[in-house]
Amino acid sequence: MGMTISEKILAQHCRKQQVRPGEIVWVDVDVLMTHDVCGPGTIGIFQEQFGKDARVFDPDKVVIIPDHYIHTKDTTCKRNVDVLRRFVSEQKIEHFYDPGTESYRGVCHVGLPQAGHTRPGEVLLGTDSHTCTHGAFGEFATGIGNTEAAFVLGTGKLWLRVPQTMRFIFDGQLDQRVMAKDMILKVIGDIGVDGATYRAMEFAGETVKNIGMEERMTLCNMAIEAGAKNGIIVPDKVVEDYVDQRDQSGKKYTLLDNDPEAKFHSEQSYQANEIEPMVAQPHSPANTATARELKDTKIDRVYIGSCTGGKTTDMSAAVSLLANKAVKIDTFVVPATTEVDRDLDEQKIGGKSLREIFEQAGATIGRPSCAACLGGPEDTFGRVNEPMRCLSTTNRNFPGRMGHKKAEVFLASPMTAAATAIRGSVTDPRDI
Repeated sequence: MGMTISEKILAQHCRKQQVRPGEIVWVDVDVLMTHDVCGPGTIGIFQEQFGKDARVFDPDKVVIIPDHYIHTKDTTCKRNVDVLRRFVSEQKIEHFYDPGTESYRGVCHVGLPQAGHTRPGEVLLGTDSHTCTHGAFGEFATGIGNTEAAFVLGTGKLWLRVPQTMRFIFDGQLDQRVMAKDMILKVIGDIGVDGATYRAMEFAGETVKNIGMEERMTLCNMAIEAGAKNGIIVPDKVVEDYVDQRDQSGKKYTLLDNDPEAKFHSEQSYQANEIEPMVAQPHSPANTATARELKDTKIDRVYIGSCTGGKTTDMSAAVSLLANKAVKIDTFVVPATTEVDRDLDEQKIGGKSLREIFEQAGATIGRPSCAACLGGPEDTFGRVNEPMRCLSTTNRNFPGRMGHKKAEVFLASPMTAAATAIRGSVTDPRDI
């Protein structure tokens, strides 16, 4: 019997010819990622269970990338990074992106692929729910807890249940002001926050093949918001070119595909030209409506950033609307990584850099990090410290997500965010 791409990857990593949905298998892990929020807890459990002098299973397969609470005076946050520094030094872990040095990158889910840690056919686990982002590279990537990560640190393995696969097929061409964020919000609105619980969400079709790597990352990034175990896209030359350009490891990787006779839990089809700019209203990513349905809904602040909306593609999309215009409300822009931050200066539209256009429009640009996406300390750039309405390119709009518990967070694409910043109310970017 045939297997899906997710099943094939897990079968290879538990050294079996075949696996089936529902089967529980011991999986060999290629990459374990952690950051400053969960890293200290993971390290504590590892040392408690394996011993203070225990060594990690393979220092070359551990990536530690602080990103959440970086640009702050909060002493607890600084202590977290110090814990990571000590552990990295003791364990001789090379892949550490220290915020105190030039190696610092920024948001883990954008920094990992940029640093060449994402390869097709591999298993990548991380102590962050949005680790599913990396399924865009044709690998099995999912978020795990601190205890699971501590076990992986010591053994290089983890017990996983093989998920069924839900396939979402997009055909046709998107409107030039409709983005991957609109595609995934449409899906989550249709199936709900538990519609894909412990299943793989595979994104396929002509539309997906025709969008770039960073837009594919956005699709997979929010699979967890529908409860999915992982998001995944069958790799192609777009993936191959991206990985070959950045991966310096010399490791061989495998481009896998679904078998023709693979069995799916379900298949759902969409016509790309029917997808409109979408907005998720408070307090759920599934509480969706079109931007035009929410027209004139007053917004107090716009936030453009995060692993979902802070990539170079996202910045370029927002800038394409802001050129020669001014924002009407406070607008915060946070490049996801140091590479994206450089792109703000190096990429130009009409002779002006992206940074110049943002600044001339009246937006305020912060330093690369997760910044306000998870709320953060009081001095976090862009943090919402009062009950207001914020339209954001992030991935979650739960109460308190960006700071104040009574704030209302709306989720949208970078283009919808830019259009909303110009008008001061929810605006379909096609109406600008």
